[in-house]
Amino acid sequence: MSWGTELWDQFDNLEKHTQWGIEFAEKYTKFVKERSEIEINYAKQIRNLSKKYQPKKNSREEEESKYTFCRAFLVTLNELNDYAGQHEVIAENLTSQIITELARYLQELKTERKSHFHDGRKAQQQIESSWKQLESCKRRFERDCKEADRAQQYFEKMDADINVTKADVEKRSSHKARQQAQMRHQMASDSKSDYSAYLQKFNQEQNEHYYTVIPNIFQKLQDMEEKRIERLGVCMKTFADVDRQVLPIVGKCLDGMTKAAESIEPKTDSNQVVESYKSGFEAPGDVEFEDYGQAMKRTVSETSLSNSREGKDKSTSKSKGKLWPFIKNKNKSPKQHKEPLSHRLNDFMTSKPKMLRTLRRGLSLKLGSGPEDFSHLPPEQRRKKLQGKIDELNKDIQKEMDQRDALTKMKDVYIKNPQMGDPTSVDPRLTEIGQTIEKLQSEVQKFEGWLAEVEERMPSKSDTHRRSGLYETQNSTAVSNNCAQNRESPDGSYTEEQNSETQVKATINPPTTSTPDIDDEFDDEETLPTIGTCKALYPFEGHNEGTIAVAEGELLFVIEEDKGDGWTRVRRSEDDEGYVPTSYIEVILETNAKGAMTYI
Repeated sequence: MSWGTELWDQFDNLEKHTQWGIEFAEKYTKFVKERSEIEINYAKQIRNLSKKYQPKKNSREEEESKYTFCRAFLVTLNELNDYAGQHEVIAENLTSQIITELARYLQELKTERKSHFHDGRKAQQQIESSWKQLESCKRRFERDCKEADRAQQYFEKMDADINVTKADVEKRSSHKARQQAQMRHQMASDSKSDYSAYLQKFNQEQNEHYYTVIPNIFQKLQDMEEKRIERLGVCMKTFADVDRQVLPIVGKCLDGMTKAAESIEPKTDSNQVVESYKSGFEAPGDVEFEDYGQAMKRTVSETSLSNSREGKDKSTSKSKGKLWPFIKNKNKSPKQHKEPLSHRLNDFMTSKPKMLRTLRRGLSLKLGSGPEDFSHLPPEQRRKKLQGKIDELNKDIQKEMDQRDALTKMKDVYIKNPQMGDPTSVDPRLTEIGQTIEKLQSEVQKFEGWLAEVEERMPSKSDTHRRSGLYETQNSTAVSNNCAQNRESPDGSYTEEQNSETQVKATINPPTTSTPDIDDEFDDEETLPTIGTCKALYPFEGHNEGTIAVAEGELLFVIEEDKGDGWTRVRRSEDDEGYVPTSYIEVILETNAKGAMTYI
């Protein structure tokens, strides 16, 4: 069906309809634009969400990356960020493929519509002008005919009057009336000819207007409208295709999230907790039974009384060895009294929370915030840190060696082809790299020494079983407390006392009587024996309580070995002793010295 033939008289309605079609296209463009803005805002919010939950750049990130569920969450965040990028792609494609193109097309459509309706109005005006000219010719022909009729009637009246004499007829100009009637007839005849000719012309123009001009204009309008509708259909299809194009990538993002979730391994994460927080300390041993009933079986005599007094005096002077490692006993009163056993047990029980708090604090220290040798960490964690540092240094060494090899090859090229460069220009850099490699290698040796020291002092499983068996055999006779004691260094370090304190005392000071004194079970000797010597490699100021300041190159006596906490107890004189970092001194133990400590 054609608008030109079916709607030849609906010019105004077609004008309204085409204007509504353009407005509808503009409304659809606005809809797509708002959808694009929603996609952009959604992508922005998704990106901000992903960025918000990204791990921060600190040591905690390194800890979190060890767990599979943390890595899976990080992968999910990254995939979500890519997912947001696909929504940005949707917005970009909607803008470029629909909004921009449709806006340009609407401008062309408006111009074309305006041109077609301008031609239609022009043709309408021409046919209306022709109609007006035809009406004018018709009215003139009608007027001339009426004038001719009136002139003819007047002449006939004058000629038919019998009462009029010949002289009167001549007086009244009968001849003029006849001429006037003839003239009017001629004018009417001319008007008739004009009217007939213009009527024929108007009919031709009208026929051309309604069967040629208007149908052509309306056909163009119909084609324009069909193209507009077709363009809207293409845009709506593109609207769906834009989403469909990103579905494969969105699917990959979702598959990545699913794969990350499936990679979570609860068993591995639970084992990683052990790797992260294992201290390497041994669990406290059994508290042994202390038989106070043996003292009641003694016979009262001067010898026993004197021995008991000597033991009592002896015990009052032995409190120094049992002090906490970094606190000196400044009040050396020879008459201080021994605390009851219940008080000592209470002190031991209350020391456990302190030990745990100190352990947590030590584990929470960041890399680089403690000593260079990581002596502030428990043995197991210290070993891992040292091994990690060695690996890092080895990577740096390899990197420097690669640079040295590259520069060496470059120098060889310069030697063979002097025009390419001066070979001596590479020498300063090679020297610098060589010095760097030597420095890094010395650092590796230093850390490897510390690592070997830690690994030597870490207890093995066989030692643990042997010690547990020893506890069972000595449960009825041993009196001292064999559990690991909490010892806190000035900077929150950890140490572990030997689990065979009774055996040490037995080696150093064997009892003089057959019945052991109860005081000897709790206290060490006031003056610990010398087990070796040491030389200070670096100066140490010793500001913290319990430490001792040493100068570089100074020679000191070793009275207590490093027990895994990174501190060694030394003595300068009888009253001047304390702890120094093990890494600051070179220790030489006297294996055959009298009173050397024996570890079970």
